[in-house]
Amino acid sequence: MPQTTDFAITGGGIVGLATALDLQSRHPTARITLLEKESQPALHQTGRNSGVIHAGVYYAPGSLKARFCALGVQATRDFCAEHGIPTQTCGKLIVATDEAELTRMTTLESRARANGIPIERLSAEDARTLEPNISTTGALLSPSTGIVDFAAVAQKMAELFTRRGGDILLSTQVTGGNESTQSVTLNTTHGPLSAGKAVFCAGLHADRMARNFGADVQFRIIPFRGDYFAIKNQPDDLVQHLIYPVPDPERPFLGVHLTRKMNGGFTVGPSAVLAGAREGYGKFSLNPTDLASALSYPGFWKLLAKNAGSAIDELSASLVKSRYLKKVQKYCHRITLNDLAPYKSGVRAQAVAPDGKIIDDFLFVQTRHSLHVCNAPSPAATSAIPIGRYITDQLLASA
Repeated sequence: MPQTTDFAITGGGIVGLATALDLQSRHPTARITLLEKESQPALHQTGRNSGVIHAGVYYAPGSLKARFCALGVQATRDFCAEHGIPTQTCGKLIVATDEAELTRMTTLESRARANGIPIERLSAEDARTLEPNISTTGALLSPSTGIVDFAAVAQKMAELFTRRGGDILLSTQVTGGNESTQSVTLNTTHGPLSAGKAVFCAGLHADRMARNFGADVQFRIIPFRGDYFAIKNQPDDLVQHLIYPVPDPERPFLGVHLTRKMNGGFTVGPSAVLAGAREGYGKFSLNPTDLASALSYPGFWKLLAKNAGSAIDELSASLVKSRYLKKVQKYCHRITLNDLAPYKSGVRAQAVAPDGKIIDDFLFVQTRHSLHVCNAPSPAATSAIPIGRYITDQLLASA
């Protein structure tokens, strides 16, 4: 591996790769090195999500999520069109199933309009005309929501970056390091690397990496496993849109949704339960250090206390398939227990504050020569290209 580089980027997910490409385009003569601990990029959050190009319906107006998502939708589509990566703009139907959800849907509609997102209110009859297999008392149609294989996007980014002279060091884990007044030294499993500037897109390990390099961070990453099921035994035209429930403001996540896939078929998910390991994709995966990190953190217990009912509900649905099915049948009765087939799970890296509040927006922390992407939940994949531009802007501003 090189002993020195101008820019070092830790993390080969889509945010790290988008940052590498943007730095490269604006500094074509600079040496840029990306380090990824796995044998290939995009094996964690990038390759284990719903594959949705989010329009930006849910995000607080003025937030970084709203800003980056609005830019990211078109940037993602443009990138895919330029490089021959297929996408589908199938639209999303957010469905209410009772009067309380209809009321919450009005708030969601107002938020979408404040964000400048195309949105259409549908009656129950209009919604059933669009989707005869869906039960609803009313719906919102987000026509600009789409789908893509984000792992394929990340792989193309990696290919472009290396073709243009960038270095990707696979199977190379950053184990620690330090900042001096002039540079950053990264200790890795293949030896030290000195960089003028460093970017850390460490995902599930963002808090640890930030602390290792002297950043003052108070939050902790709590890993939430999301279980998905593939849908079998159903026709290809089961639904034409993505089907989402109206989110419950008392719950921290969006709920179980029915998603079309780029390679055909559908999935439902995700659930949200505490994972026994930060990269623990199995129900019984366990890393004692990771679990102790979550359970010893007061913020986790405060979060649990605020969301005890939903936590019990999510855990029971994760353990008992029939409970999971009830979440799906709330809006699609024709899906049965026999239709739920195994599918890969994901783990969400959720930053939680010491008071138990979920850090809902993107969070970046800078030191003298480093920038840490501390919180990048959904819609980070949709927003990766403008996030990369933002990171480059911050690095150049501090040069």
